[in-house]
Amino acid sequence: MKKKLTTVAFTETKEQADKLDALIAKYKNVGGNLMPVLQGAQDIYGYLPLEVQKKIAIGLDVSVSEVYGVASFYSQFSFNPKGKVSIAVCLGTACYVKGSGKLHEKCMEITGIGAGDISPDGRFSYDATRCIGACGLAPVMTVNGDVYGRITPADVDGIIAKYL
Repeated sequence: MKKKLTTVAFTETKEQADKLDALIAKYKNVGGNLMPVLQGAQDIYGYLPLEVQKKIAIGLDVSVSEVYGVASFYSQFSFNPKGKVSIAVCLGTACYVKGSGKLHEKCMEITGIGAGDISPDGRFSYDATRCIGACGLAPVMTVNGDVYGRITPADVDGIIAKYL
């Protein structure tokens, strides 16, 4: 599933910039440095905007396309900021067969946004993901990292309401 780049304006604090600079310096001459730097950068910013990817590329002396290629390959990385209520529905095979397509539709209806988007007020973000490793609980959705399994579209309103 292709990840969408956000249209939300990037803002950065001096503290974030300093942390990223220190992280890059720590891994500058270490083999296999891109993954730990991407993971650390996502911890610092909560996502990996293009501006951060460019800083990483320059700092590690690699191309922006290499940084983007790695970040877009792994589902743990996000190119969009997360909303106050961050929702994801697994569309992997086991979940899809058990009805996650209908959960996906319900989440988009409730939030008013599509997969990979954040609501203009920052209240919701929504992602459609591939397997999250909870196939025995299919279909599965997560809200702010909490996993909900064996649910139906009728359960979605109540689950999201817990976070508002």
